Amino acid sequence: MNISGIGSALNQVQNALQTAATTASSAAASLSTAARSLAPGIAIPSPTAPGAGSSFSDILSGAIGEVESSSSAAAQSVQQFLSGGGEDLHSTILATQRAELEFQMFMQVRNKVVSAYQEIMKIQM
Repeated sequence: MNISGIGSALNQVQNALQTAATTASSAAASLSTAARSLAPGIAIPSPTAPGAGSSFSDILSGAIGEVESSSSAAAQSVQQFLSGGGEDLHSTILATQRAELEFQMFMQVRNKVVSAYQEIMKIQM
């Protein structure tokens, strides 16, 4: 494969990642809306689509931050429930399940990115 073939393959990977990000963003918006209607007492941040000026590292750092904040919010909800701080059981369960789902989704995205990287590295020049 020549240099133009590698550039073309990289463009295809970039387009596929952008399509996946757009699809994931719209799915996250739908899930966020549904979650807000089902659990109005839980703070659910609005999903943000990657901007035109966002770099891959910014998007990845933002995703890691979202997963970490969701995990800490779930831990705080469990702590409040266990200490009798007025937290409902269903809110605690929703928060922990949401944190687990976000982590699983993040791991799947990471696996896809690693797989795409490995495919690019297999391309011979």
